[in-house]
Amino acid sequence: MSQFITIDPDLIFSSMTNGIIVVDRNTKVLLMNAAARKLLNVEEGYAGKEIHQFVPNTEVQKVLESGESTIGVKMTINDVPCMVNRTPMYRDEQLTGVVSVIQDISQMEHYHSIMKNMERIIEFSMDGIYVVNKEGETLLVNSAYEHITGFGREELIGNHMAHLMEQGYFDQSVSLLVLEKKRQVSILQNIGGRKEVIVTGNPVFDEAGDIHMVVTSVHDITQLNEMNHELMKAKSFSEMSRNRYSYSMDGTDEEVIFESGQMKEIINKVRQVAGFPTTILLTGPSGTGKEVIANLIHHVSTRKDKPFIKVNCGAIPEPLLESELFGYEKGAFTGARQEGKIGLLELADQGTVLLDEVGELPLSLQVKMLRVLQEKQIQRIGSSKAKQLDIRIISATNRNLKKMVEQGEFREDLYYRLQVVELHIPPLKERPEDIEILIDHFFSYFCRLYHIHKSLSHETKSILYSYHWPGNVRELRNLAESMVVSVPSFSIEPKDLPPHFHTIAQPDTPPSLKLQVEQYEKRLILDALQKHGSIRKAAESLGVDHSTIVKKLKKWE
Repeated sequence: MSQFITIDPDLIFSSMTNGIIVVDRNTKVLLMNAAARKLLNVEEGYAGKEIHQFVPNTEVQKVLESGESTIGVKMTINDVPCMVNRTPMYRDEQLTGVVSVIQDISQMEHYHSIMKNMERIIEFSMDGIYVVNKEGETLLVNSAYEHITGFGREELIGNHMAHLMEQGYFDQSVSLLVLEKKRQVSILQNIGGRKEVIVTGNPVFDEAGDIHMVVTSVHDITQLNEMNHELMKAKSFSEMSRNRYSYSMDGTDEEVIFESGQMKEIINKVRQVAGFPTTILLTGPSGTGKEVIANLIHHVSTRKDKPFIKVNCGAIPEPLLESELFGYEKGAFTGARQEGKIGLLELADQGTVLLDEVGELPLSLQVKMLRVLQEKQIQRIGSSKAKQLDIRIISATNRNLKKMVEQGEFREDLYYRLQVVELHIPPLKERPEDIEILIDHFFSYFCRLYHIHKSLSHETKSILYSYHWPGNVRELRNLAESMVVSVPSFSIEPKDLPPHFHTIAQPDTPPSLKLQVEQYEKRLILDALQKHGSIRKAAESLGVDHSTIVKKLKKWE
């Protein structure tokens, strides 16, 4: 048998946490529960009084006039933020009053303010913020993420991470990894194939211990990678060995001094072609100034403020030449640096490379150099990726490359790639009008450099002007410096000149034993070079290291 429990309505009203106020159609208060009295600081004796006495800004009159409810109206009652719902009361279809339900939302407003501040913090964070729900769908993206990635939030919000990966927005999703592993995960992420970022996904758990959402922070490391690359370049520059290659950013302080028509024609051609990125081949005997012309080409070109890397192909041992030119990835071979190495060609990006003694370039590397010229790309040893390169290549040689091509010692396709513009620098004996002006220039230059005042006698000048200068400009320059620093007297006489000048001036004077030995050694080496066609092969036939041959040739130049 069912039992009915009688419940006192006052008990229900007094137990409610929301305030309840009932007024009649004349806005007189009929009832206030305990929560309403506490909010309004009202004791007993409120019945029959105007509601405006307790809530001056009440809007019950509007409900009485319209007969319609008002829901969720925000208002401040007794300095407390509240939300009020007002409902008209009817009896026998006659409006008899209004019931107002008042909710104290001060705590809710506090939390809302905190949430607003959090949104501002997230929005103005320098790090990118990306939030997904437990299903992997995008909920929130801040402005920093938009700036870092270039993606608008309207493209992302509402989309599943797997779908965004398929669309190529990023190569992998840390959010999906966090949902799978249920822990913090950090990865290197590629954004749209354009840049790399470090992303760290953090799970947010609910009270049951399940993932509620994943919050990911995104750090752009593109600039960091660029700085690291520049640091590696600087480190590579500092480690360059002077006897292998040299580096210059500001051109050279050398001057191109000439009087002859041949050199004037060459200089005019340099100024004509320097502005174009075309390859240039400089030919001519050793010491004629091919490097000086290369410096001039770089200096008058649009690349003059960019790197200028000079590589002596004959001075670097063949086993090291490839790694020096092209660089390598970490662990590419036994003995390789842990961090890898940037090659000389890559260091010269946007600048100029001088391949001196290009005729000594091994055939195995000529193929790779051809690819650099044709495709403007390099590939480090041990890497599967090719890197675009913007370099201007100048080559220099004292050998007959065309003859080497005919003998199968130099690739024909590479030869024609290097020889788009060829400039032949003639020896001094073919432009004697330059000898006098060069002697005067270098002698004056070294006097100023070392703060010494000296002069050349008329007889000395006559001997120097008539000398055939087999070592060309390099020999002339070295002699000028030697005379300035080693001769104690102020006037340099014929007796102060090296012995071989006396041999030419006085043919009856017998040469010294040292000179005869040196001349014999020179003849042996030159004969071996003529016979074998390369420094390495000549050195092998003579039983000496190729670097010894290089040093001897430099000395004789």
